[in-house]
Amino acid sequence: MLLCLPYLPKLDFYSNKSSVPTKQTMTASTSPNFSTSLHKNTHKTKFPSSAGKNILHNKVGFSFSAPFSKSVSVKSIGTAKYDEFVVDEELDKIRRLQNGSDVRGVALEGEKGRKVDLTPPAVEAISQSFGEWVIKGLEKERGYPVENVRVSLGRDPRITGSKLSVAVFAGIARAGCMVFDMGLATTPACFMSTILSPFTYDASIMMTASHLPYTRNGLKFFTKRGGLTSTEVEEICDNAARKYANRMAKVSTLLSVIPTKVDFMSTYAMHLREIIKERIDHPLYPDTPLQGFQIIVNAGNGSGGFFTWDVLDKLGADTFGSLHLNPDGMFPNHIPNPEDKTAMALTRAAVLEKSADLGIVFDTDVDRSGVVDNEGNPINGDKLIALMSAIVLREHPGTTIVTDARTSMALTRFITDRGGHHCLYRVGYRNVIDKGVQLNSDGVETHLMMETSGHGALKENHFLDDGAYMVVKIIIEMVRMKLAGSNEGIGSLIKDLEEPYESVELRINIVSEPRHAKAKGSEAIQTFRNYIEEGRLRGWELDSCGDCWVSEGCLVDTNDDPAPIDAQMYRAKVSNEKHEQHGWVHMRQSIHNPNIAVNLQSSVPGGCLSMARAFRDEFLKASGVYTFLDISQVDKFTENGSIA
Repeated sequence: MLLCLPYLPKLDFYSNKSSVPTKQTMTASTSPNFSTSLHKNTHKTKFPSSAGKNILHNKVGFSFSAPFSKSVSVKSIGTAKYDEFVVDEELDKIRRLQNGSDVRGVALEGEKGRKVDLTPPAVEAISQSFGEWVIKGLEKERGYPVENVRVSLGRDPRITGSKLSVAVFAGIARAGCMVFDMGLATTPACFMSTILSPFTYDASIMMTASHLPYTRNGLKFFTKRGGLTSTEVEEICDNAARKYANRMAKVSTLLSVIPTKVDFMSTYAMHLREIIKERIDHPLYPDTPLQGFQIIVNAGNGSGGFFTWDVLDKLGADTFGSLHLNPDGMFPNHIPNPEDKTAMALTRAAVLEKSADLGIVFDTDVDRSGVVDNEGNPINGDKLIALMSAIVLREHPGTTIVTDARTSMALTRFITDRGGHHCLYRVGYRNVIDKGVQLNSDGVETHLMMETSGHGALKENHFLDDGAYMVVKIIIEMVRMKLAGSNEGIGSLIKDLEEPYESVELRINIVSEPRHAKAKGSEAIQTFRNYIEEGRLRGWELDSCGDCWVSEGCLVDTNDDPAPIDAQMYRAKVSNEKHEQHGWVHMRQSIHNPNIAVNLQSSVPGGCLSMARAFRDEFLKASGVYTFLDISQVDKFTENGSIA
């Protein structure tokens, strides 16, 4: 079934009222440009191959009006220049949509206590600013005016995707760029669309909110050099805020928007297949090297189903029993997240039932993944980093591996025992990846950058966090082991990885107006640092890792060009009376929500509880920061030893 956007002479997609069906009224999700057929008792979605067709008509008229709830201060009047209206409240609305290196917000009513803030006018303004930013960058790079700048758009199956896609098309076209519609896609594929021929777009946008609820949506931005940094996205959002504030006045305009539909996903899937065939180099089945292997894929109703039928099936794998392959933007079965316990449990059950060699769990937009080995053992978090480290260190002995500072002491031993170097760095996948890029540019060979959430990037793959590529590496190693005569599964590579005795994550909400939450969070975390440096928490000291200080790496870089800070964080190692380290506490500011995450890990029984009590009594209460923080979860854990 092919669904196309209708021609509407006056398409009022800027209305504050959502026309998207709610979870209660919707019985099945639909997305444009999809054709469906059965695949082992599930719907199989094929990516579109109808290149060249238009889904919007030329010169579509857009009009909207939005009532002001705040007084408006007008410096000068005119609809041609967008920076001539200054509305502080409206400026803040756009700026608050920035989520580190992404843009995220509520796109559909249904969340208690949250209003829709990722509206079509906001998306249109941000997209235009991105298009203008791309053009400006290309002109600076080339030294002359550029024309025919091409930008692609992909999206996950969220039910707000169709409506917000129109806003992206409008914004990109308004900036003067050509627009290409990839339809259902993955985040890594959007970046690869700037690299792989014959597409090689100048830039790309992925519309997704990753593993967040169906009510959310967002934007990720790419150029040929990779994902944008937090600073670059901040610049784009600042420019977009002024456009958005201006358009709160009644404005009607005609736009020449002709997005061209393209089938990039087939090219991307073929790219992955060729990598597998070339690197396995199977002596008997060069074109179908996965013959004899059963692999279960759990796509979580996100964008990852393509990996089953366009990669694994075509390479000879048996994928019978795979789960939730049909894209469904309501995510009816479980959160598409390799960290989700339900997702891993269902995949584990399917692997054991089918006696499969491997299980794969993707997040919604496939920039993260987790696996289950042939014995049903879930491999995510530290275990996944260890598995990838074991594979990479076989190929690149002595390489440095960058992770976020929430990884265990045991993982550090695992890496160093294999001759590698472990660099701990700030939480945040872009932080971890950018640190690896910086180390390589400084002459420190760094082949793997990985966060405990499952975001992982490899130097060999353009420093791109690609969940599908990570799985490709694991599959290649699995087949190589089999060809070498081993009957052990992929999990045998990490059988000597020790697990922490205890591990806990606590959340502290910041009690403040949204606009002041970031400053309040920074204040609390800086006070934490001061208390440790002043010796007020006995046995606690800011942690370090060789030449890469977590105490400083969480805040500034030791090189000449320090990276900007997107969120404050520190990690402290905790020792007992005998000066033996038995755990650590990591306190960080969330870039997603107005709260603070506190991770505790201990190698001894009761260690997390004792550290949590010291954290509460000797820091939170003693310093007074608890007055603007909701520490109820900390209280619950310190009193009951559990947050259940």
